[in-house]
Amino acid sequence: MVHNIADLFAVAQPLPAYDVVIPCHDRAHVVADAVESVLEQDHAPAHVIVVDDGSRDASAAVIRSLEVRHGQRMIAATLPRNGGASHARNVGAALALSPWIAFLDSDDVWLPGAARALLQATENSDIVCGHFRRVEGDAPPGEPECGWWGDAIRGALIHGGVIGPSWSIVRRATVFAVGGFDPSFHNCNDWDFYTRAAAAGARFRRIEDAVALYRTVAGSRLVNDREVGAENARRVLSHPYLNEQLITASAFE
Repeated sequence: MVHNIADLFAVAQPLPAYDVVIPCHDRAHVVADAVESVLEQDHAPAHVIVVDDGSRDASAAVIRSLEVRHGQRMIAATLPRNGGASHARNVGAALALSPWIAFLDSDDVWLPGAARALLQATENSDIVCGHFRRVEGDAPPGEPECGWWGDAIRGALIHGGVIGPSWSIVRRATVFAVGGFDPSFHNCNDWDFYTRAAAAGARFRRIEDAVALYRTVAGSRLVNDREVGAENARRVLSHPYLNEQLITASAFE
């Protein structure tokens, strides 16, 4: 029941439109789960944009069949060769027209109500981050996690990639203001993206809802390449936005 004018206004306000970009490389066995989890949201996206990033398995065929099934609700793009998740996300973002974009990994899924929970928090925000539940193999989902506690975003980013694409949503204007994801990062690309967004003045907000399942599925994962990951971490931490904070902090030690 609505008890006052403020509550009535909040209820009446429509949620903003959004698109979901799903990069896919050799995930034929799970990409349909990601797509369906988005299309089943009670606040559905304008479009789900799936970018096949030069897959060697049956991903392209699965994506085409999903496009036939869902018609205009879905846009499929096929890249001739594997260019990495950053490039695929940028291709998808270029096809997105809604004011908000979510970047869902093809091996993750959104939980029911994810879109509504994220979009209800977009006022005066440019990036909204929720929680995720980790799924290891066939094990049940774990407790909700979020690497960012909702405090100063710069201090949080110094400690690592505290926000993941699958459990956040980004204002479209913010994506293009920072030039999207850097294709030279084959991992740590999300950490780099959110760092550059924060440096550009993006307003971050954390919500308490668990919005995604972060799943460990069969297939190669660049996150496991520790040598490359360590080098990319050094690159992110060298960004002036973080480097200045590190220098300032060390001066008081």
